[in-house]
Amino acid sequence: MVALFQESSLSQDSVPQESVPQAGVTRPRLRTKVLSVEDIRQIVVHVGLDVLMDEMIARLTEAFAQFDPSETVVPVRTGFSYEQPQVGLVEWMPLFQKYQQIVVKAVGYHPHNPDVHHLPTVLSTLSAYDPSSGHLSAVMDGTFLTALRTGAASAIASQHLALPHSKTLGLIGAGAQAVTQLHALSRCFELERVLIFDSDSKVSGSFSERIAGLGLETLVFQQATVSEIVAAADIVCTATSVEVGAGPVFDDHSLQPWLHVNAVGADFPGKFELPLSLLQRGFVCPDFRAQAILEGECQQLTERGEIGPELSAVVKRPEQYQEKQQQLTVFDSTGFALEDQVAMNMMLDYAKALDVGSWMSLESAAADVKNPYSFLSL
Repeated sequence: MVALFQESSLSQDSVPQESVPQAGVTRPRLRTKVLSVEDIRQIVVHVGLDVLMDEMIARLTEAFAQFDPSETVVPVRTGFSYEQPQVGLVEWMPLFQKYQQIVVKAVGYHPHNPDVHHLPTVLSTLSAYDPSSGHLSAVMDGTFLTALRTGAASAIASQHLALPHSKTLGLIGAGAQAVTQLHALSRCFELERVLIFDSDSKVSGSFSERIAGLGLETLVFQQATVSEIVAAADIVCTATSVEVGAGPVFDDHSLQPWLHVNAVGADFPGKFELPLSLLQRGFVCPDFRAQAILEGECQQLTERGEIGPELSAVVKRPEQYQEKQQQLTVFDSTGFALEDQVAMNMMLDYAKALDVGSWMSLESAAADVKNPYSFLSL
């Protein structure tokens, strides 16, 4: 599907502001576009999940194909990891598209959230800044968009590396990420069967209810063991909360020779899901190599020559990697700020088209720019 919008109109505005008269001078009032959870819900309801996922895949494919690291700078994310009061981490993922936009995502990963706080494992917010002034141009919830773009990235990797006629999908880990993994892949492949495993039987048992609105009634869903999944599946998505040092989540035997794995769950130093031997004999494609070495499946590979090209390189030259569709392949998905920028700008474009969201004055822009206290006289 062709993207409805090609660029975020908001990212092209230098400094959205209003002029407010004050004591004979014009005082600028900076405005920030704010999209709440309710605003995003309105957009999704109006557009539809299928259309939104299709456009996310289309936009992200184009972004990978056009990605130039000299023009769009993406540092390795950093943050804090800790064990108290609960095991977790909070990280920030920045991106600088030169002369146009800065995007920063703050993301938290707390595996005990569902049980302890009745919250999703992953929570995040997205913010965008104007590089000409540093003005905060937009802020929104990033939890939904993180799941959406992660599913879309796996679909893109699978389109390039999995068998085109793949029919059987295996889901190891049936939590929140599994929903968008299935949704995205169902938009790109004519799937017939989905095999599901989760270490928590309640999670695997509720999966069919959570995907009930996706129009996938023609698919056959089966509960299966991990061994049964990897022996039968053409594509496997691993999205688990396996503890640090407790991986892998399956053994390297009885796999289909053309198996493609979307490894989504490794997002923490020392945490991995796949067996080392599988990585060493397969074609490993990371979304962001520098990050995957630190937190992804690639942290297991001491020989850097064992790590293949990033997904952007595969998307740019698909003909060079077409033969990989007959071989064992792995997409090491650790999260890439480029994906977050694409997702955020897509929502900003829809927000403008549908007149959704609020403009708020969050930053001080006093009449006397040399006096930080002058805003008090308003």
